[in-house]
Amino acid sequence: MTSSLRKLGTSGIEVFPLALGGNVFGWTADEAESFAVLDAYAAAGGNFVDTADAYSAWVPGNQGGESETLVGKWLKARGNRADVVVATKVGAHPAYRGLATGTIKSAVEESLRRLDTDYIDLYYTHYDDESVPVEEIVTALDQLVKEGKVREIGASNISPERLRASLAFSEREGLARYVALQPHYNLVSRDTYEGPAQDLAAETGLGAVPYYALASGFLTGKYRPGTQVDSARAEKAGAHLESERGQKVLSALDAVAEAHGAETATVALAWLASRPTVVAPIASARTPEQLPALLAVADLALSDQELDRLTEASA
Repeated sequence: MTSSLRKLGTSGIEVFPLALGGNVFGWTADEAESFAVLDAYAAAGGNFVDTADAYSAWVPGNQGGESETLVGKWLKARGNRADVVVATKVGAHPAYRGLATGTIKSAVEESLRRLDTDYIDLYYTHYDDESVPVEEIVTALDQLVKEGKVREIGASNISPERLRASLAFSEREGLARYVALQPHYNLVSRDTYEGPAQDLAAETGLGAVPYYALASGFLTGKYRPGTQVDSARAEKAGAHLESERGQKVLSALDAVAEAHGAETATVALAWLASRPTVVAPIASARTPEQLPALLAVADLALSDQELDRLTEASA
C-alpha cells in the first residue's frame, strides 16, 4: 500500500491517505485497545497519527495529555518512531492555553516528554489565539523548527485572514511556514472549509487534513431513523438525521456504497479525499474492528459521476 502515500502540502513528508485520530486514546479506548488500533493501522500501511496535548482533558479525572502518553508508550514499545508521522497540537491544554511564546515553549516540552520522543513531525496550533500577533506565533514556532524539536508546522481553526498574514510573514522573514491546515470538513459540513479557506490553501500549497471527517460517526451510516446508538458522540451525530441534507447524503452514500460493495464510511472518506487540497481525512477507531472501513479509503476510487452525486446531495 505504500504507493498510496501522499505528499503533505509543500513539505517533504509523505503520509497515508487516512490519518488515525488519537482523540479516543485514553477516552473511550484504554491502553490495550489503543495499542490494538495503532497496531492494526500500522500493519495496513498507515503512518499518520493525529493527537493533541489537550486530548482528553474533557473526561472527568483526566488532565489532558492522556492520548499523547499512550501514543508515546506505543511508539516506544514497537520501536517504530522513525516510521510514524506524529502530529500533535498546542494551545488548548488546560495548563497551556493560548499561543503566547512562553506557552508554546513550555507546551512543546511537555508534548515531547509524553510522546517520549525528541521531535514532532507536524505541530499544529490547535485554535488560533487572536490576542497574540501572528508574527509572534510564527516566530515561536520557527524557533522550535530551528531547534530540531518540530519538523513542520500547521494550523487549525484559524481565520483565512490570520492564516494569510501568517504565511506572508513567514515568506517575508524566511521563517518556517505552515504546510498543513486542519479544517472541520465533511459531507454534511462543507461551508466550514469551502470558500476563502480552501481557496487560500489551494493558492499557497497547504495540505488539508480535515477533522470530523465522518461527522462524529454520522457518515458511517449507523445512525438511522428509529435506531439507538451507544456512543459518546451519539447526540451530535444523530442531529444530522433531522436535516434534509443529512438524509439526502445518507441515501446517496448508500447507493454508491452498494455499487462498490463498500462501507458507507469508506465512501464518505473517499469523497473527502478527492476534494481539492485534501491530503488525508482524520478518522478515529475505538476498536480494530472499526478500522477496515476507514483504511479502505486508500483503495476506493469513485467515478466522477459518483463524486458529483455526493457533492449534489450535500449541497
